[in-house]
Amino acid sequence: MEKALLVSIQLKTDKHHWRIEDISSELEELAVSACVEVVENVVCICDRATSNYLIGRGKVQEIGFIANQEGVDTIIFSHDLSGTQQRNLEGVLGKKTIDRTQLILDIFSRRARSPEGKMQVELALLQYLLPRLTGKGIMLSGLGGGIGTRGPGETKLEMDRRQIRKKIDKLREDLKTFRLHRLTMSKKRKSNNLPVVALVGYTNAGKSTLLNLLTASTQITSEKLFTTLDPLAKGLQLPNGQNIIISDTVGFLHDLPHHLIEAFKATLEEVIDADLLIHVLDVADQRLVQHNQAVLSVLGELGAQNKPILVALNKIDLVSDRSWMEISKKEFPNSIFLSAKTGENLEALIAKITDYFSDLMLSLKITIPHSRMELVDFFYRQAKVKNIDYLQKGINISLDISRALFSRIQKDKDIKIILAKGD
Repeated sequence: MEKALLVSIQLKTDKHHWRIEDISSELEELAVSACVEVVENVVCICDRATSNYLIGRGKVQEIGFIANQEGVDTIIFSHDLSGTQQRNLEGVLGKKTIDRTQLILDIFSRRARSPEGKMQVELALLQYLLPRLTGKGIMLSGLGGGIGTRGPGETKLEMDRRQIRKKIDKLREDLKTFRLHRLTMSKKRKSNNLPVVALVGYTNAGKSTLLNLLTASTQITSEKLFTTLDPLAKGLQLPNGQNIIISDTVGFLHDLPHHLIEAFKATLEEVIDADLLIHVLDVADQRLVQHNQAVLSVLGELGAQNKPILVALNKIDLVSDRSWMEISKKEFPNSIFLSAKTGENLEALIAKITDYFSDLMLSLKITIPHSRMELVDFFYRQAKVKNIDYLQKGINISLDISRALFSRIQKDKDIKIILAKGD
């Protein structure tokens, strides 16, 4: 396992106002998620960034001394480094030096499974590397391999700027094909009158665990960050008979680099197109407020900040003192406390979702001919059948049905609507 020394930096000019303890803790979580052995985490608080090394030269020499003493392979900075800063640091430290964005990209490279996910990671990596190229090209072999050098691989990156720009353009075109396919699937869902509920939240908040609980699926879960990179959508029938789609999305992160958001924007279109967002927050994490603000910030970048949001305050099974729950209710008024791991309060969440979509439902009494028996199965699947009577002249059905589905069945001449309540 690669050994790394972490450098957690807090600049007084930073806008996110995270405490240095939180910056340090999250950087360590990211490193562990990249399968790195952390041997030391050096804290550095500075007034402002320097152009040469980001931090003062004296601190750089101190870091170099610790790195040599501990025999580390890589030094990871919590703050993004310019190409010049990275080269200068490697020159003084004599160690491979990467920043937080490279670390995140390394994790993404490990997690991507689908062709689209791999393309998005490659696009993000090339966009990151392009402004850092010097001369005619970059030789990743000089970095020594390992963390921070995954992705497209050396042969694809030993090219000049023009070739990399061509590759970026090609990846964007290829990703458009995947986007068109997703738009087709989205239109199909809409034509089938299936509302979409998107799970959003900070990475490792428990979105995939909640998806598994709601839909009885088997999405892989882990305590490591960014376990879910490729989106997943599953169907769910609510107690009122309404069928919906639950969509899991890639976890958010504070100060998520803009080009990463751009690269994964197509995947995150599930969020933009969703009828309802469920914002999953980890209440056992002391950075709860910061995580909430970070997610809202990313939603703003996606143009989804005005979507209706239901907050799921997750992982209450990890909290021993629950006296603060009433206070948190004031902080997050439209929220439900639950445990996606144990299932506690799941019914309350489903009830909230059902209430949201209840305005879209109608109570009907209809009659269909015996020759259209396939409609019986259709209504059992697509609505909530409350009563059914098989009569000589036809089949009487009492059911709750979505307004969207109601507009469809009105066009079927074999379906006679006796009574419609809900308008």
